[in-house]
Amino acid sequence: MATGSKIRYFFISSAIVFLLVSCERNKNDVIPDEYIEFTIDILDYPSLETLTGSVIVDANDMKIIDRKYAGGFDGNGIIIYRSMQEEFNAYDRTCPHDYAISELSIKVNVDFTQAICPKCSTYYELFSFGTPSSGPGQYPLKNYRTSFDGRYLRVWNNY
Repeated sequence: MATGSKIRYFFISSAIVFLLVSCERNKNDVIPDEYIEFTIDILDYPSLETLTGSVIVDANDMKIIDRKYAGGFDGNGIIIYRSMQEEFNAYDRTCPHDYAISELSIKVNVDFTQAICPKCSTYYELFSFGTPSSGPGQYPLKNYRTSFDGRYLRVWNNY
């Protein structure tokens, strides 16, 4: 086989493997999928007007302006965190460690830029996509998609 053919074969094979892997469900996502779709006006949430601000919303939050479903897994709620001026992260409030170990639905608490599980004491960093920073947890918080138009924040998943 000529050198050019080997290189082309390598790139085509690599692209196929990449596509197959990227289409698989995230193996670190241990919290079961729930349909999530809602929109909020960030002016209704003063803490979201500043960087590193966060709020917890759930299905009972009367400030949600376009609600399909906003409860998160088991109704535990969604954490919304402002990571940059035009960027927001949204996480399920359910501790993935407790769910993975014993299928317990434990709500994490939010303290500035961290979410802390009251049961297993895992700390999750909100500024780095909910990754655990200390404690026994090995899985990140379940992430949801967001889009922001300067005032309205939409949160959803592809479920």
